Amino acid sequence: MDIKTARSTVGWTQKSAAHYNRLQTAPTSPGVCTFWLEGRCKRNPCRFLHEASLPRNVYHRATKLSMPEDGPGKGPESSVVNSANSSSRKGGDSSIEKNPPTAQEKVCRYWISGNCVKGDACPFLHSWFQGVDFAMLAKLEGHKKGVSGIALPSGSTMLYSGSKDGTVRIWDCHTGQCVQVINLRGEVGCFTCEGPWVFVGMPNTVKAWNIENGASYDISGLVGQVHTMEVGNNMLFAGAEDGTILVWKGGSEADPFQMAAPLWGHTQGVVSLTVGRDRLYSGSSDQTIRVWDLHTLECVQELVGHTDVVMSLLCWDQYLISCSLDQTVKVWGATEGGSLEVVYAHHEDHGILALSGMSDGGGKPVLLCACIDNTVCLYELPSFTERGKLFSKREIRTLQTAPGGLFFTGDAAGMLSVWNWLDFPKNQQQLPHSMESC
Repeated sequence: MDIKTARSTVGWTQKSAAHYNRLQTAPTSPGVCTFWLEGRCKRNPCRFLHEASLPRNVYHRATKLSMPEDGPGKGPESSVVNSANSSSRKGGDSSIEKNPPTAQEKVCRYWISGNCVKGDACPFLHSWFQGVDFAMLAKLEGHKKGVSGIALPSGSTMLYSGSKDGTVRIWDCHTGQCVQVINLRGEVGCFTCEGPWVFVGMPNTVKAWNIENGASYDISGLVGQVHTMEVGNNMLFAGAEDGTILVWKGGSEADPFQMAAPLWGHTQGVVSLTVGRDRLYSGSSDQTIRVWDLHTLECVQELVGHTDVVMSLLCWDQYLISCSLDQTVKVWGATEGGSLEVVYAHHEDHGILALSGMSDGGGKPVLLCACIDNTVCLYELPSFTERGKLFSKREIRTLQTAPGGLFFTGDAAGMLSVWNWLDFPKNQQQLPHSMESC
């Protein structure tokens, strides 16, 4: 029984391995405003171009003009959670100019807590988001602790969520109601799905459910909490607390998950994985990213550039995008020799917990960036122009996108929120229409 890949990649172009290995560095148009590329041009009008449809290698120009050297950092001493709490209070790079948000750009913390007494006279936002191109559809309450995974299996009208409270909740997309609670008696560390399969990462094991035929399996062999999972090239990858990446290949119907060789190299826990262009990318608490060949399962490059835990990884177009508790998002591009290097760095004021990507209603690529200050920033690529911001009572550690302009956020208080892009093309809405109003 094969593990079928069915994850939506609307707007997120997938390139072949051959194309990836042939990437070349070409000159960038000299007419593009370099300050606009950094998101800080203050001239209106500006005599240089402010174009969203920039050349494909835009970051190769930006790297020499805008990317500062990272200062010394200190890695985590115990767990990702402890490191996140300490890293959130680190100061940002002093060489980056910051424009402090105005009152109307900040959410009222008293309103968030439900006790603002100023009403309309309050100078701060009374809203869960800031932006005009998207909206909140629903808040799904039920989990007692942080949401650690969200999955919407292909073709299903059920939304699955996992939590550190040891439960998986199944939500009916037609009504927005929780129809089933599964008590796993163990902390859910991560969650993913491919085709009919739903995978739940837990301490020392991965649970696999087939929602079509009801089959379930406990996949053992891991050591410690499973922090992240990914499927690619008919293989399931799981990153564990001990720094190992375990691999299972799709097998027969009687034995659908056959153990392959484990991947060793990281010296601390593996907390992020992504697959793209015949490569597996792994991020770790050891502050490095490793690149693995999907055919040989050998490490072909180690990427060093972050100074804290590499929390999330994402492939976009010809680039790898990574984020870290060191308050940076780094864009990695291929050199003429085929290896990866940092070609652009975006700085936040707080540690970054998660990334996700999708297209907006107009087909423009948007990066979702969850920060430890209880916000999610939405940036249009490649310029990193801010499109809006989401707010939450607690930090959002889980992001998930879906076809039809839907996306989901899960925070540390157990709240699961449903969002969508407005004016999304009807011919790209692959989910039941009732999901739009769950």
